[in-house]
Amino acid sequence: MVDHSIAGSSGLMARKAAGDRSARARLAIVLLAILLAAVALFSLTAGASDASAFDALRDWFSSSDAESVLSARDRIIIYDIRLPRVVLGALIGAALAVSGAVMQGLFRNPLADPGIVGVSAGAGLGAVSVIVLGGTALAPFTTLLGSMALPLAAFIGGLVTTLILYQVATRQGRTSVATMLLAGIALSALAMALTGVLIYMADDRQLRDLTFWQLGSLAGATWTKIGTAGPIMLIALVAMPFFARGLNALSLGEATAGHLGIQVQKLKYVAIAGVSAAVGASVAVSGGIGFVGIVVPHLLRLTIGPDNRYLLPASALLGATLLILADTVSRAIVAPAELPIGIITATVGGPFFLWILLRKRGVIDL
Repeated sequence: MVDHSIAGSSGLMARKAAGDRSARARLAIVLLAILLAAVALFSLTAGASDASAFDALRDWFSSSDAESVLSARDRIIIYDIRLPRVVLGALIGAALAVSGAVMQGLFRNPLADPGIVGVSAGAGLGAVSVIVLGGTALAPFTTLLGSMALPLAAFIGGLVTTLILYQVATRQGRTSVATMLLAGIALSALAMALTGVLIYMADDRQLRDLTFWQLGSLAGATWTKIGTAGPIMLIALVAMPFFARGLNALSLGEATAGHLGIQVQKLKYVAIAGVSAAVGASVAVSGGIGFVGIVVPHLLRLTIGPDNRYLLPASALLGATLLILADTVSRAIVAPAELPIGIITATVGGPFFLWILLRKRGVIDL
């Protein structure tokens, strides 16, 4: 067990190193929670529905259908189509953002992100394997696990990729940024090549699903999918804040963290498992959505500082908000068609990633 009284000193040192911004961080978390609620309500009522946000709130708190202020059409649109998208978008955005923050703390650099370093590609390979081979070579696997086969396969793919990345990029307790990025590119290329082979084997129906799925989308959001993948993401999201003190200590170096009472190897493996579960479940139900994990934590570090006790919950709230907002834009920008959400996040995240590289090139030896 970690001695929390000792580990707490790591949080104190982290705050002193960057200036004590805990009051600002707590205020930011409250404001982000309010912003998330406002954006979710806006997303529910933006589009073809005639209902306003006020109407949706009144209907939500009405005691019976007889008191409903929404038409039957609007109720179907809001509760059966949009609400699952908002809930799933919030879960996925939070999972990807927190996973990015944990990976950046684990590797001790701001460039780690599940999409950039190949974790999402590995999870995607696992998911595509089940989609294409679920009725043939993997039939026993899918028959045994049923609806859990897809998120479990994505989790296994993300876990294997993360473990390989960590082993390749880390030597004697130090993680080389250049090695991590190059290894991530290589692992992504390998996973995409194998995914390409599976896509070549897919039939026409599977191809249509896979093409849109690879670009990332919440169009297929249903309560069934939320019931399947949601618990995995929720468990990971609840568990990850418990890594905060260990990640704070790890920012001082592995040797120092060990002296502070942190079980470094245990922290690494549990954190890797949590990231793989969160990313795998996200990829299984939405496809590849990139850059959320790098944009959100970095923006928050600039605002509230590096203390993971505040950074992780704030990342969850901002990640959920940004992905719901991106989904709303993807529905509206080419209406009545729908733009894959991965295109929106990549359009914003790509330039942001380049900015981080340029900003850090004098600090990080690439």
